[in-house]
Amino acid sequence: MKAEQLALLQLDNYSLRFGANEVVKGVSFQVNAGERVALVGESGSGKTMTALSILGLQPTSTSSGSIVFEDKSISALPGSELEKIRGKDIAMIFQEPMTALNPLYTIGHQVMESLRIHEGLGTAQARERALQLLKRTGIRDPEHRIDAYPHQLSGGQRQRAMIAMALACKPKLLIADEPTTALDMTIRVRIVELLIDIQQQEDMAVLLITHDLNLVRKFAQRVLVMKQGKLVEEGRTEQIFTAPRHEYTRKLIDSLPARNVKPLPHSNPVLLTAQQLNVSYPHPKQTWVNWLKPKRIQVLRDVSIELRKGETLGVVGESGSGKSTLIQALLQLIRTDSGTVKLGDQNLKELSGQARRSWRAKVQVVFQDPFGSLSPRRTIAQTIGEGLQLHRPDLTAQEHLSRVKRALKDVGLESARLDAYPHEFSGGQRQRIAIARALVLEPEVLILDEPTSALDVSIQKQVLDTLGILQQKYGLAYLLITHDLSVVHALSHRILVLKDGEIVEEGSAEQIIHQPRHPYTQRLVNASF
Repeated sequence: MKAEQLALLQLDNYSLRFGANEVVKGVSFQVNAGERVALVGESGSGKTMTALSILGLQPTSTSSGSIVFEDKSISALPGSELEKIRGKDIAMIFQEPMTALNPLYTIGHQVMESLRIHEGLGTAQARERALQLLKRTGIRDPEHRIDAYPHQLSGGQRQRAMIAMALACKPKLLIADEPTTALDMTIRVRIVELLIDIQQQEDMAVLLITHDLNLVRKFAQRVLVMKQGKLVEEGRTEQIFTAPRHEYTRKLIDSLPARNVKPLPHSNPVLLTAQQLNVSYPHPKQTWVNWLKPKRIQVLRDVSIELRKGETLGVVGESGSGKSTLIQALLQLIRTDSGTVKLGDQNLKELSGQARRSWRAKVQVVFQDPFGSLSPRRTIAQTIGEGLQLHRPDLTAQEHLSRVKRALKDVGLESARLDAYPHEFSGGQRQRIAIARALVLEPEVLILDEPTSALDVSIQKQVLDTLGILQQKYGLAYLLITHDLSVVHALSHRILVLKDGEIVEEGSAEQIIHQPRHPYTQRLVNASF
């Protein structure tokens, strides 16, 4: 049978324009029945707009070319006709389930909705089918979860609920837009395995929209590559990864994090130490029985770390493992039950006032989200110079400006844009600005909190390269907090693994990645590589 006869979905020279801006440019491809296809590209490549166009969900725009589903053109169908297809023949899993799910309705109500609309089921029948779907997608205790609201579920459970909604009417084509973004590595693997299992059982076609090349390698049979609205390459997954033809595809493949760590001299002094850190919070649900002796939830248990000059220590673990609490405990931004934190021989707990501020100037943080951590109302010069105003008020205006310019130059940005605002920069440039803000105080230690999680793969590589250069130039010590083992392996000398507030394994980066001993570490490594 010819490929054309198998085509379930076909785009032919499809273009999409918003005013003068053409975001999809003459794209042509097909998805065959029962096939798993990945549409990859970086932010702004047009992949999500292409997917939304298939269901007629794109914002008001002008389009040309054709979209054909089951030998019927659907690109020019009126909304009333498209509604008969959406959710029934073509379903979509949206990128962020917390915003895609309606917070005012229970999970059960939202799964049942399409069953009522497309299949005309009554409430009792729809509820029974919804229970079966929640159970099939791996949600524990579906009899109770069916009446839960989105905020009462974990990220992985919300994503499973979205999958249940999409599968309700047994669609022939499932469009999955970044279905594992913001999920922990082991949960990502379970979601991917679930999608493959269901796709094979239902003989359903899946169009996966993603920038995660590791996910593509595990999931897709065929890959489509988009750049700036154009389809630049397509081929079998193995061919794309082993012999990419287009320069842009090769750039994407080459951008996967690769280890580039210089050996650490044994003579390097210890800069930061933490001994036996313990942190607990009051239990949110107290009763009169334990009122006199309130229950507490232990979130860090006897955590000790040691960080040398010029060293990168990677701290990995999933959501809830205690990574963020560790950062707050190291900076004494939260009360610790016990333990000490020292920079050199200075104990942070014994310092107060100006002495504590001076200590913190030497230990700076680069936060996870470059969009949220920079004030939109302050220029780049004001943002980078803010720390100098607090810690170095003795500097003259010229000295202040000189340090700001040097910090910008160190991260590869031009000082000519000092008067620009954060929204005028790309995501990667914003993260470089965040690094410059930390560097301007000439710290000894940088705490990097998921520094690349919000960035495209090629931008991620640029930021990692910049961090490596800065470490060699200034002898900086990095505490790298992340859930991404490929990033931590690329940058770290040593790795420690946190689970439920405890260190379950610690060792050299090579040992942790290639010979993990603890079962939890083994699961993380298997999910990442």
